[in-house]
Amino acid sequence: MRVAVLDDYQQAAHHFADWQNLDAEVTYFHDHLADTDALVEALRGYEIVVAMRERTPFTAERLARLPDLRLLVTTGMANAAIDLDAAREHGVTVCGTQSPATATPELTWGLILSLVRHIPAESTGMREGQWQNTIGGDLHGRTLGVVGFGRLGTRVAAVAEAFGMRVLAWSANLDPAAAREHGAEPVTKQTLFSESDVVTVHYKLSERSTGLIGREELSWMKPTAYLVNTSRGPLIDTDALIDALHEGRIAGAGLDVFDMEPLPAGDLLRTAPRTVLTPHLGYVTEETYRVFYGQAAEDVAAWLAGTPLRTLTP
Repeated sequence: MRVAVLDDYQQAAHHFADWQNLDAEVTYFHDHLADTDALVEALRGYEIVVAMRERTPFTAERLARLPDLRLLVTTGMANAAIDLDAAREHGVTVCGTQSPATATPELTWGLILSLVRHIPAESTGMREGQWQNTIGGDLHGRTLGVVGFGRLGTRVAAVAEAFGMRVLAWSANLDPAAAREHGAEPVTKQTLFSESDVVTVHYKLSERSTGLIGREELSWMKPTAYLVNTSRGPLIDTDALIDALHEGRIAGAGLDVFDMEPLPAGDLLRTAPRTVLTPHLGYVTEETYRVFYGQAAEDVAAWLAGTPLRTLTP
């Protein structure tokens, strides 16, 4: 059996799992294969593929062109980039892994603090011989709006309480009692965007939620407010966000996720003002990778033994 481990950007996958004990030949792909023809050619002869999150989509078209594929392992127990119906149709077993809930909320606060205290700009200035160019904002006494109040949003809210912030929560199916239990005020979407000093997004991407934050929502925000997204890029209308940034209608944005990843070199977001951009680092931590790759190797071993683990179905 041949195993392909895709999108190993940091060349680190071999450090986080005991691949050597698998009764299989393992190959690590460090460069992203965006082109379908290139992906199909690279995976010719591989029966097992390990995909890191949604970096490489497995659409119905791609699965139809991978006749050798028998097991597809994704990190996490859900992956919108995998067509599970098509996988079943082509006889491909899909397995997942657990997904720690701590890393992304931690990065969220890194982005918030970087924006409010202008940390990247001041760090750059120090390296250029400058001293104190900006005046930072405060979090204590300010309002945090959490869009999407699941296991990630509630962790972000808990940190906000430690900073002494008021917390507002909204989602389409928010349980008001659950929000209050976690110290948040359940409010309408417009109230959240109009009253928050920082809006942070923790929402599941779907056809319904694509473009969840558009021109109207951005128009509700204060010109002193910041928008942070560590969830999925398409949740925000990127064109509307770029316009709002250039026109000064919001104070800034911290983005870890984008419509297209890796973000193209010439993308307009790279030059948008008052932004802090990170390359989808929310889940990229040592502890998370130990779980992801460790359980991915377990999935492969279990499937080879005829007892698949953590299978995903449509």
